[in-house]
Amino acid sequence: MEKAHIYSINGPVVRVKDYSKFKMLEMVYVGEKKLLGEVIGIDDHFTTIQVYESTTGLRVNELVYHSGAPLCANLGPGILDNIFDGIQRPLKDMAALSGMYVSEGKGINALSEERLWDVTFKVSLNDEVVEGQIFATCPETSLIEHRFLVPIGVSGKVVEVKTNGSYNIKEVLMVVLDKHGKKHSLTMVQDWPIRSPRPVLDRKPITMPLITGQRVIDTLFPIAKGGAAAIPGGFGAGKTMTQHQLAKWCDADIIVYVGCGERGNEMTQVLHEFKELLDPKSHKPLTDRTVLIANTSNMPVAAREASIYTGITIAEYYRDMGYHVALMADSTSRWAEALREISGRLEEMPAEEGFPAYLPSRIAQFYERAGYVDTLSNNEGSVTVIGAVSPQGADFSEPVTQNTKRFVRSFWALDKNLAYARHFPAINWNLSYSEYLDDLKRWFDVNVDRKFLSLRNEMMNILHEETQLMEIVKLIGSDVLPEDQKLSLEIARVIRVGFLQQNAFHPEDTYVPYEKQLKMLQLISHLRTQSLQVISTHRTVRSIVETGVFEDIIKIKYDVPNNELQRLDAYYERIDLAMASIQ
Repeated sequence: MEKAHIYSINGPVVRVKDYSKFKMLEMVYVGEKKLLGEVIGIDDHFTTIQVYESTTGLRVNELVYHSGAPLCANLGPGILDNIFDGIQRPLKDMAALSGMYVSEGKGINALSEERLWDVTFKVSLNDEVVEGQIFATCPETSLIEHRFLVPIGVSGKVVEVKTNGSYNIKEVLMVVLDKHGKKHSLTMVQDWPIRSPRPVLDRKPITMPLITGQRVIDTLFPIAKGGAAAIPGGFGAGKTMTQHQLAKWCDADIIVYVGCGERGNEMTQVLHEFKELLDPKSHKPLTDRTVLIANTSNMPVAAREASIYTGITIAEYYRDMGYHVALMADSTSRWAEALREISGRLEEMPAEEGFPAYLPSRIAQFYERAGYVDTLSNNEGSVTVIGAVSPQGADFSEPVTQNTKRFVRSFWALDKNLAYARHFPAINWNLSYSEYLDDLKRWFDVNVDRKFLSLRNEMMNILHEETQLMEIVKLIGSDVLPEDQKLSLEIARVIRVGFLQQNAFHPEDTYVPYEKQLKMLQLISHLRTQSLQVISTHRTVRSIVETGVFEDIIKIKYDVPNNELQRLDAYYERIDLAMASIQ
């Protein structure tokens, strides 16, 4: 019988010669250790395989084995409150087998086969079910109910169904007879190819923001549920910490955090922080609604390429249950570097900066899997994708950043100078933008205030004016400016320090609701209006500054608790008294 033998090995790229039975994108097992691989190229003589584990010790002429299926994610209860590597091997179980370092060839199941789940059925005998329908539920964690879905491609009559009770993931819960007379046995688990988007009933227009509690994002550059955003920034600009804040505080039901090529100590920090954090709504552990996928920088490069597909497939699975999911990819530049390394080993023609010519299409395929949808279970769900980008030397003109800008509508450009000045989040308001403002206008009008966006635009205009004025100040100093322009600089300082700068370690400032953000904007606008009236009577900006009212407004973020916003009303009187006291 013809067998597939390894012909050549080049890092994670393995070739098989004169064997024609493999299929494109088929998952295979390579060598005696049965390393996990995927067929990525087939021609007349060679089959090219990308191996997702370390090929150290692999030899020519070892066998390659078929699986008959594409690389899939194992979807079922037990995903939440877990940490996986890029090909969905549970790292806790791996550590128990091989210690601190991940070993290769370990055939570990992604989900526990022994754990029992308390299943409640939503269908009865002789019911008709369709693909994507919820047929049973179980409490996966203290926060999330796992909803079991009829697999895609399965519809028909229920001919067998278990009673409510405790079962493991291997047991058959229900048998469906389709119209062709074929029986389908349904367990808690289904597999889905990670490179294929899961189907939906309909994609809906984007109308709701993903509320993050971070003022610079929520007010100036919002992202919608089902949208896509990029966080580009150089080394030390705060990409990872910004994503940590979003993961902790955004109002998504479930967080999927993909550490793609990040440093191991940063992933360790994520693990320790998330275990200690409480969900702000339920006061239960945040890990109860979080999935962590860790593919650190010392792990095999091919698995890094697969990790974001594993993450987005898991996100789509929970979306199909009717949840709103936020996926954090940190960072897509490391993923693109993995593409470049594998492309180089395949001897493909390089494009700009050595990246493969198909880099833009791969980035597009990833971000286009975000969306707000009607699911096959007749629920609404969404996947919001927030990807960090790490351009070398903070050069935003490099290919990954430029191609990412084409496919996202929120762009939060991090500034190393702001980060070094301890201004966090270090989002540069001159380089950043959001194209979701028009889509979200109705939501802001109904749920925040009809004047919210006009206040936001007023603040942005002041910040842009400050940028222009600072060019003059650097040349000839601020003393030559007229009083109204001096006032613009002072109000811009209040906006920068009092509103945009946010302290992640302060209990009142780490998360700020929209109600407080609105009231802070209204106070800053009132301060500007009153100050303009004062300087119109030939008084100076310095005399206003000396009253201390600007500093009082800056300190609001600390001095007024989020649950005592009525105290902000007294600041209007404080502003008016300060202006009246100026001689």
